[in-house]
Amino acid sequence: MLWTILIGLVVGAIAKLIMPGKDPGGFIITILLGIAGSVIAGFLGRLVGWYQPGQGAGLIASTLGALLILWLYRRFTTGRTTTT
Repeated sequence: MLWTILIGLVVGAIAKLIMPGKDPGGFIITILLGIAGSVIAGFLGRLVGWYQPGQGAGLIASTLGALLILWLYRRFTTGRTTTT
């Protein structure tokens, strides 16, 4: 579990460095972004046959998964305004 959190932090930080911008959250959100990126990369990798069942995604694929999540987040939140 600790290893997953550490790798999630590294992957999330790399993704935020590659795609800088104004995103919410601190290091907890960065960890969750990295973990979610790894899950997405593993799912998509198994879907296309790159990974076997039970095999985790690598660092590069996890980073690409995190970048995909960041891109989707920005795509759906850009232009939204809040009224108070």
